[in-house]
Amino acid sequence: MKIEPQKIPEVLLITPPKFGDSRGFFSETWSAAKLAAQGFNEHFVQDNHSLSAQVGTIRGLHCQAAPSIQGKLVRVIKGAIWDVAVDIRQGSPTYGQYAAAILSEANWAQLWIPGGFLHGFCTIEPNTEVIYKVTGDYDRAAERAVIWNDPSLNLPWPVDSGKALLSDKDLIAPRLSDCEPWFTYQ
Repeated sequence: MKIEPQKIPEVLLITPPKFGDSRGFFSETWSAAKLAAQGFNEHFVQDNHSLSAQVGTIRGLHCQAAPSIQGKLVRVIKGAIWDVAVDIRQGSPTYGQYAAAILSEANWAQLWIPGGFLHGFCTIEPNTEVIYKVTGDYDRAAERAVIWNDPSLNLPWPVDSGKALLSDKDLIAPRLSDCEPWFTYQ
């Protein structure tokens, strides 16, 4: 497995090998032992799977605060997304900055978003399916969100704001500056 630190070094692009022949392909998408040999030692407790039918569907920006902080390992099995992680750890040298990557069924890459980061994605192909592993169980009371188009973050979403498709909850999320600090840089 290939591991590449991104613009924010804690955010990692992980690309598993994919072996194809006339029958199709085989890929070991997760191996605790192989990743641990490269220093990646996360423990996952749950897998999530989402389908977004339309291009321009945005999910995010989300995180879970203590005591249920979640890291996420995101991959696409059909279609493609622009995936983004925003550092919101108070005191971090990269606070308010983002790392982003295109994840697709074609490039087979996965993005690791550690706890302390907002996460969101925008579909860039129709009928996109995303699977992600998380390091903590879902906890509604710990769930937090920031508005996707917060001007202080200036994220380059690949969709015009008038064409973005969002959940009702994501449409009314606050700006980051209106939120109390949820994470502290260690």
